[in-house]
Order: sequence, then structure tokens, then C-alpha cells
Amino acid sequence: MLRYLRKSRKLLGMNSRNLDFVRPYNKREAKRIADNKLLTKRILRKNGIGVPKLLGKIKSLEELEAFAWEKLPNSFVLKPNKGLGGEGIMVVYGKKKNGNWVKATREEVSIQDLKNHIITILEGNYSLAGVKDVAFFEERIKILKLLKPYSFRGIPDIRVIVFNNVPVMAMLRLPTEQSGGRANLHLGGISTGIDLASGITTSSITKNLTTQREYLIDSLPGSRLALSGITIPHWKEILQMSVKAQQLTGIGYLGVDIMIDRDQGPVIAELNARPGLGIQVANLAPLKSRLEKVEGLKIKSIKKGVRVGQDLFGGEIEEDVEDMTGKKILGIYETITVINPKTSAFTKARAKIDTGAFSTSIDSDLVKKIGYEDIVGEFEDERYINPHNDRASEIIKGIKTEYMDRFPLLADVVSVLSAHGRTIRPKIKVKITLGDVTFLSKATVAKRSGLKRKIIIGRKDLKNFIVNPGRINSLKKL
Repeated sequence: MLRYLRKSRKLLGMNSRNLDFVRPYNKREAKRIADNKLLTKRILRKNGIGVPKLLGKIKSLEELEAFAWEKLPNSFVLKPNKGLGGEGIMVVYGKKKNGNWVKATREEVSIQDLKNHIITILEGNYSLAGVKDVAFFEERIKILKLLKPYSFRGIPDIRVIVFNNVPVMAMLRLPTEQSGGRANLHLGGISTGIDLASGITTSSITKNLTTQREYLIDSLPGSRLALSGITIPHWKEILQMSVKAQQLTGIGYLGVDIMIDRDQGPVIAELNARPGLGIQVANLAPLKSRLEKVEGLKIKSIKKGVRVGQDLFGGEIEEDVEDMTGKKILGIYETITVINPKTSAFTKARAKIDTGAFSTSIDSDLVKKIGYEDIVGEFEDERYINPHNDRASEIIKGIKTEYMDRFPLLADVVSVLSAHGRTIRPKIKVKITLGDVTFLSKATVAKRSGLKRKIIIGRKDLKNFIVNPGRINSLKKL
């Protein structure tokens, strides 16, 4: 359902922001850095902050004519050096056999098309003051698998507002078909608020380009994909690099645009000394009051700045996210209850919530306590440890024939290769209570006596949960 957001509901007016924060805190020299993307890239890279790789630049018509087009990769991004608000950016998605490239909108782009676009950049059509500009090519970031379903032929980015070395607000920006694969709200993209403490997405807005009105949305247009409840990877690193960028450039009121590359992790796409106000609408929170809260604070380190931002402006949203998604939020470690579904015998244990593992794994000694001694005992036979590869499937077939009817709580038999060699292990039917949610799991039984956590909860059992890796629940001794 779309709900219209009236422009009169803007929580911090542009003029007020300019008078109170942009002018006093963003000096001319600092703004000069933000307004020059190539200079920004050079400063950040020199100081160890990741940026998209520069593929080439064109400063004049002579350089345009001499440019080696054959050296451009199949996908890239063409940008004006001093552009504003995403204008003049061309995202090239692939290349056809006829030699033409393809934009995110599926339009073909020839060398002549690129030349024409670059000429408009050189003439200053997209620059802030209409002055002559430089065009440059940079690598197209490889999209994360997590964010791919939410993005139309472009790369999503994260904007973090930093003031006085404190991150005060953040949003995820998603490219859409309407925006031509660019992650800009005013071009028709989607902006989704992010809770600063957890890195989890909250409320979302998009824009009707015909009426120029902004709307709240709950799911990705044309799908049932919920936009709330997405956990942003590398969250603390993203906040830390945003504060570091402010310290390096001296831009007191700063918007930092970050992309997450599949291989490199977070990289800074650009800096903005005049970030727009869509971020506060996406977060349904006033930006000005947050800025006023941190104004004048003595922040001595990047880590302290991040901690202050997360403490002041995050953590209150988790309950709302649970209500919106119907999913409970988990930390990395949780105390759980393991239950025998046949006898209702149970025990409590410490578990690691591990989205990197597919299946749940449980310690053999732990499940023996609640009535699985018969199943576990059968699989302690030496025949099932380090069997030859060519015999494993034969052994499993024989076990299933013999054991599946004898043991109602035996769900399956699997062959597992680990650092200790190959073993044949049982999968048992076991009930697990996680928070106030109880579910039936098919858990692999293994010797975990030498490991801290007796249970690993894999992603197969986490479909009704949201995992916040930034939240580590305290574990009392059991």
C-alpha cells in the first residue's frame, strides 16, 4: 500500500539546514574536496579507505578523440567529476556481440553515444556551477547476493550522515527500473531507513516522478519482498569509515555514500557536502534534533563517535522491526532449549547463530541427556568413522534400510567431510525453542566436546528470524 507523504511534513527545512549546519561547518576548502570526485577518491585511497577503481578520465576534446575505447570493460560507470545528485551518471551493465554496451535501462550505447555524453559533461552541463568539467570511468561494483533481489540492474548504496564525528542517520538507497538503475530518490529510486545500532532496515519511501510526491512503501514494488528487516553487512565498518572520511576532509556536516562490493567489502563512492533531506523521511525521524544533540560534543576517536551515534540514535527500532516483519531479531549467541519431541525431555544450552552454516549441528553428549542415547550409540561404531569415499553411499543406504523404522526420531543419515576426516552422522528430529519461538529441526549430531558452543543454528532453521550480527546477547553460566 502506498501512502502519500506531504512535502509540508519535511522535518528539517533546506534553508534551516543550510543556515544552521552547512554554512558554519562546511568551509569552502572542505566543500571543494566533496565537489571534486576525483580529488575525493585520491584523498581517501591515500589514507587507506577503499574506493571504486578509476578506469580512465577525459579532460578535453583532444583526450576524447585519443581515448582507447577497446580498453573499457564490459561494465563500468561513467561520471561527471563535479556532478550533483546523480545527474550525468551513466551505468553500463554489459556488452553485446556487436560491440555496443548496454545501459541498465537496456538501451544500447555505442562509442559515439559515449562521446556525445562526455561532451555534455566537459561542457559543464552537470556541474554545480555550470563550469567546464572532467569525465571519468570507474569500475562497476559487484553486487552482494543479499541485495541483488532488491536492485534493478544497478548497485545499491548506503548514505550515512556524519556530524561532529558522530554518525547521526543512515539509509539504504536502491536502484529501480524507474530510476534507470541509479540509486537516487529524486530519480525514482527507493530510500530505506537504517537503525544505527543494529544496521537493520526500517521504513521506506519512493517517489512518483509524474507528481513529484514521495510515498511510504512496505515492499519492493511489483513483488512481496519486504524492505524492512534487511541486515546490512559490515555495519560497524561502514560507520567507522564514514567518520574517518569526515576527519580526513574536514567536512563538518557530511553525507557519505558507500557501496558494498562482493569481493572488496565497503567502498566509498563519493562524499556530499549538501546531502538532501530524503534520509529523514525514510527514517521517519527529524534530522535537526539529532544534529543538535551531538553539536559541541568532544569526540576524540572514531570508535567513540560510532558508539555515541549508535547509543543515541539506535536500538529503539528492533521491536518495530519485529512487528513489521513478524520475525524475531537474534544476536550472534543465544540461550536455547533443546526438546525431545517424543518424551518432552529438555535441556538448555548455549548456541551460536550462524548464517554461514546451512544445517543445525548439535553435540552428541547434549542430546544423549534427553533421550537420544540409542541413536547416538549406534553411530559411535568405528565402521562409520573414516569410511572409504566409494563406500560411504553404500553404508548410508544400508543404515537407512536398517535404522529408519527402528528409530522414529532419526530424520536422515549424512556423510560429512571435516578436518578430522569423513564420518557418517545421524540427523535427528529435535524441537528447539529460540526466544519464544519453538520449531522442529533436523539437526546433525556431532562430537562438539572441544568447542565452546554445543549447538550451531544454521540458516535452514532461521527463516522466521532476523540475525543482527552487531548484537551479542549476554550468556549466563548454565
